[in-house]
Amino acid sequence: MTGTAHTTDTPRRPLDVLVVGSANADLVTVVERHPAPGETVLGSDLTVHPGGKGANQAVAAARLGARAGLLARVGDDAHGRLLAASLADAGVDTGPVLTGGAPTGVALIAVDGRGDNTIVVSPGANGRLTPADVVDARAVLASAAVVSLQLEIPSASVAAAVRTAVAAGTRVVLNPSPPAPLPPDVLAACDPLVVNEHEARALLRSPTGGAPATGSADAADPAEPADAAGRAEALRRRGPRSVVVTLGAAGALVCGPQGTEHVPAPAVEAVDATGAGDAFTGALAWRLALGEDLASAVRFAVRVGAASVTRPGAQTSYPAADALP
Repeated sequence: MTGTAHTTDTPRRPLDVLVVGSANADLVTVVERHPAPGETVLGSDLTVHPGGKGANQAVAAARLGARAGLLARVGDDAHGRLLAASLADAGVDTGPVLTGGAPTGVALIAVDGRGDNTIVVSPGANGRLTPADVVDARAVLASAAVVSLQLEIPSASVAAAVRTAVAAGTRVVLNPSPPAPLPPDVLAACDPLVVNEHEARALLRSPTGGAPATGSADAADPAEPADAAGRAEALRRRGPRSVVVTLGAAGALVCGPQGTEHVPAPAVEAVDATGAGDAFTGALAWRLALGEDLASAVRFAVRVGAASVTRPGAQTSYPAADALP
């Protein structure tokens, strides 16, 4: 890893998937139940895992067999070295990863007895990945069949990556997590926009296509469609070329110009849902890079997401293609 991104003059091996996003150290404790506001509960011994939505998606794709790369920024510290080792072990191209500017980002994760989690992220170096870094890496973006993004890096850097990908003819997959405003041209480039049910509600309740300015993203809204399929269709009318809504154990919804389809997930015993959405999105991006249609790619991705919840951790839980349910 270096402090300078690759330039347009740097030749690179073509990638199936380039992930542009965050790289964090996940600090995880297991609790019997999540605390209410102002309440303290006891957790298990703290464990440290490589994570971050960007790094997770890159590792998930690479473990499945994709030629995957990551454009991210980490700190020059122990957590950054942990991430570098995990990415390299999974076969991710770490050439575009930048070092320095701030400590590596950290995610504080509590997992309850049902495998559900709550997460607080301290962005650290992720917040220092700039639009200029993206422009410097334009040759890498152009080398990929699919660019996959999330919103744990600055929104201006996300927009720069999407616009660079569009100019290069690269397909864009975007998971707006955590929900935040999306410029119309960024939203229009998404093929698909990948959201869970919480993110779908947040996007629909904002006229700008991002998180609502006030109130709860889960508060009732009489104008909101009552079911997930209706929300998927309402989201697609906001501008993205296609929408995928993940439904946890129920699978996912695929919404495109031809209509909406439900894709069920295999039944598994959930241990830890941390990073399951990233496993899904990494797998989805890879299958799209191979030329599969969206519904087929989602059918594969729900199997990967289901497999990931059967083991603790994020990247440590991601399966190889021959280990899917």
